Amino acid sequence: MIEALKSEEIVRKAGGRFKLTALIQRRLAELIDGARPLVERRNRTDLEVVIDEILQDKITIDFEGSGIEPPSAAASH
Repeated sequence: MIEALKSEEIVRKAGGRFKLTALIQRRLAELIDGARPLVERRNRTDLEVVIDEILQDKITIDFEGSGIEPPSAAASH
């Protein structure tokens, strides 16, 4: 599962490496604080669960609410 972090697919989904890092960090904190995983845990670490959630589009960055420019708009500048 950690191999997925080497893929550009997950980086594109988040809109860049820094945004991906922020998304992972925020979701890890939620899981540590007791949030329920949005995918089956199957004896995986919290990090592996978060990566799977991103790959399955279960979590994304709220670009509108955060004021962060979405990837498609950022690419056009």
